This record gives sequence, structure tokens and C-alpha cells, in this order.
Amino acid sequence: MSSTELPPVLATAVTPRVGAVRVAAGERLRSVGLPGITLTIRSRPPEREGLPPALYVHGLGGSSQNWSGLMPLLDGIVDSEAVDLPGFGDSPPPDDGNYSVTGHARAVIRYLDAAGRGPVHLFGNSLGGAVATRVAAVRPDLVRTLTLISPALPEIRAQRTAWPTALLAVPGVARLFTRLTKEWSAEQRVRGVMALCYGDPSIVTPEAFREAVEELERRLALPYFWDAMTRSSRGLVNAYTLGGQHGLWRQAERVLAPTLLIYGGRDQLVGYRMAQRAARAFRDARLLSLPEAGHVAMMEYPETVATAFRELLADTGESASSSAAGAGS
Repeated sequence: MSSTELPPVLATAVTPRVGAVRVAAGERLRSVGLPGITLTIRSRPPEREGLPPALYVHGLGGSSQNWSGLMPLLDGIVDSEAVDLPGFGDSPPPDDGNYSVTGHARAVIRYLDAAGRGPVHLFGNSLGGAVATRVAAVRPDLVRTLTLISPALPEIRAQRTAWPTALLAVPGVARLFTRLTKEWSAEQRVRGVMALCYGDPSIVTPEAFREAVEELERRLALPYFWDAMTRSSRGLVNAYTLGGQHGLWRQAERVLAPTLLIYGGRDQLVGYRMAQRAARAFRDARLLSLPEAGHVAMMEYPETVATAFRELLADTGESASSSAAGAGS
């Protein structure tokens, strides 16, 4: 594995440079080269040696920045890293163009194997939740605990508000959408995304809104932006149709790691009604329902999510072993 440390104020990618990637206070970015992929990893220096590792996986259209609100709240608890999946954030597209759930899961596994960080506390949101579920099912040796926030697991009847995302998977739709919305400003696009993803968009601060607009402007300038969105949407839809042992619900049943499930009552993308099914599917599950949250609870209510994760550690005895590891370092 080749690893290059990036300056704290400017991230350098293999792809054409279109603008700086935001790095919050206390964060670092590095680029990791692996067979067929190059991944950007966002991390925070651990408070002490010996802390158990954690890895965070974002959702469709997101990036490692989606975890910047949660990671500082777990300083001293875990050694945090968040990945930009291939084609998202500051990671370039995969060499083979594979944006399937399996392809993204393979990227996560390759990184964990190469870094030697497993087993990790694995977090996933939306598409990242499907990816994390697959990783935990096929490589239980890499996962200590699993925390899934609005995981994109198959629904028989998806909410109407989720249809536009699924339609991106239809050939030609992304091109048509791009043409129809070419006059939309980045501000308009961000407002639309936040209205869809947040239970209450008014909680977004002006500073956070401005940063989201700047990031979207940067990513819209990337030549592969819509291709990554379209192919990942198609990969998620295809994963929904898989049956047998490769089906996501069947894989959920195979997960051995203690699992924390977090669902938002105002989620317009993942049905709140799926929470109980998920709680039954994962064999060692704990369910946290947040009636006022939308699709990105770790961004809307990071303190609540952090508290729930600490309770998961206490419940499974992980916190005691972590403290002992830290004291022995």
C-alpha cells in the first residue's frame, strides 16, 4: 500500500484538480493507492495509542465530510477514519468502473486488509449502510461492531420521495436530468438535497450551507461526477433485486457483529417502517428510533448518535477493553 500524507488545508487527488477539499479543524487527509483504486481517507489523530479503530462509510452522493460532525465526539473512544468511496469526495473513479455495492464493499475490504486496521467499529449511512452490511457479512474478521444509520436495504414499496434517486439508475435519465437542470444554481441544488435528507433543514447553519455549496460546486466540475452517481444508483438498485445468499437481507442475517440500527422518523429515502424488519434481521441488534431525524442522523443529531454508540460499546464490553488497551499503551 502506498500512502501519501496531504497538507491539512489542501487535498491533492489523482484526478483533475478543480478545487480544494475542505478539511475541518483536527482532521487530516491522505491518499492511499491500492490495486485498481485510489482512496482518500479522512482521519483525526487519536487522543492516545491503543484506541480501537473505526471506519465510516458515507452514502450516495456523500463523502467522508458527512462524518466530520460525529468523529470529534468519539475522540478518546475510537481512532477515527472516514473513507471517500471510489468516485466520491476526493477519491477518483475505480479503474474497472465498478460502482456496485459489491465493488464499494471490495474497496473497503481492500483498504482494511492493506492498512491492517481490522477489526474495526464500522459505520455506514444509506448506501454506506448497504456496503457496511456486505463487508460485515463476508468478512466478519474485519468488524468489531456495526452501526448503521438509515441503511439502504431493500424495500418492497419504496417511498415516493425516493423514486428520483432510483430513476438515476435508468439509462439516459442522468443525462436528461443534467440537461433539464443546467440552469439550477449550486445553492438551489443543495437546498433540494437538504430538504430531502434532513428532517428539519432549518437546523443547518449558514456556514454549513455555504460549505455544502462550495463542495457541490467543486464536485460538479469533476468530469465523472454524474457517472459515479448514476452507476452507484444502478448498483444499489441491482443489489435490491439480488436473491439468495447474495441478497442484502440474507447477508444481514449472517452478520455476527453487535449492531446498532438508527432510523429517522422523517426519513424520505429509507422507510421508517423498515426499522423493525432490520431489528429482526440482524441477530445481535439494538434499535434507536429518532422521530425528528431524517436520512442523515449523524449530521442532524451527532451527539445522540455518539451517545448511542458509547452505549453499544458498554453493552458489548468493548468500552472496558478499549480503556484497558489505552491504559497499557
